[in-house]
Amino acid sequence: MPTLSAFLPAGYDPRRPVALIAGQGDYPLLVARALLKAGIPLRLIGFEEETRAELVELVPAAERRILLVGQLGHMLKALRDFDAGYALMAGQITPRRLFKGLHPDLKATRILLGLKRRNAETIFGAIAQEIEAIGVTLLDARSYLDEHLATPGCMTGRSFPIEKDYLDHGIGIARECARLDIGQGCVVRKGTVLAVEAFEGTDEMLRRAGAFKTDGALFVKTVKARQDFRFDVPCFGLRTLETMRTAGLAAAALESGRVLIIDKPAVLAQARSWGISLLGFD
Repeated sequence: MPTLSAFLPAGYDPRRPVALIAGQGDYPLLVARALLKAGIPLRLIGFEEETRAELVELVPAAERRILLVGQLGHMLKALRDFDAGYALMAGQITPRRLFKGLHPDLKATRILLGLKRRNAETIFGAIAQEIEAIGVTLLDARSYLDEHLATPGCMTGRSFPIEKDYLDHGIGIARECARLDIGQGCVVRKGTVLAVEAFEGTDEMLRRAGAFKTDGALFVKTVKARQDFRFDVPCFGLRTLETMRTAGLAAAALESGRVLIIDKPAVLAQARSWGISLLGFD
């Protein structure tokens, strides 16, 4: 069998079911289609008001479970019922649901009470430990989607319009914000920081940056030095591209091999048509 992905662990067994733990958007749908195309047994754990109906309909009723956000005990039971060898988390859960609107069962309540810091990283890290404790390997969430990752150089086929000094400045700011756990993106313009990403997310940051002068502005997306790719993959998709266009931003730099471009062929084609340049950097 050809290599399915560079991100799969040693000893990976493609005969074992993969349980896709699916949040919002197209990302989980891309993973599901890649698994089905490769002939890998797919099981689905989705969430009410989060997982797209189109994805749910791809999976037979006996091979899926739809839960409320926070029902960790039910999730672990589903993994056992599916005899899953692997699990993969894809797609965002509405951030506010991690703090308001949770429906924690006893298992989740015990974990939440034990967290000294409660943020997305600590919550999903604790969930990852529980999944692996029952013998299910939680996969790198880039698995099966290698062809959709940012790659080095100008991916839109034009020379990149941002000078190297300004590019390096933006990358440095983004990496420092990631190191401080503020966020994974920023917008800079000719050596000035216009906006940094925090809890509000990428699109809101881009809208804020658009309130300033944006000619020569650059959006940079990076990752933390010790990023846990099992549950935290920075993504760039058509919605973010459209937000850039509305905000008047015409250039973005994405860390290659680490930022996932959701439906990369469609995003690059649309970026070219709108005159937006996308660069992959190491």
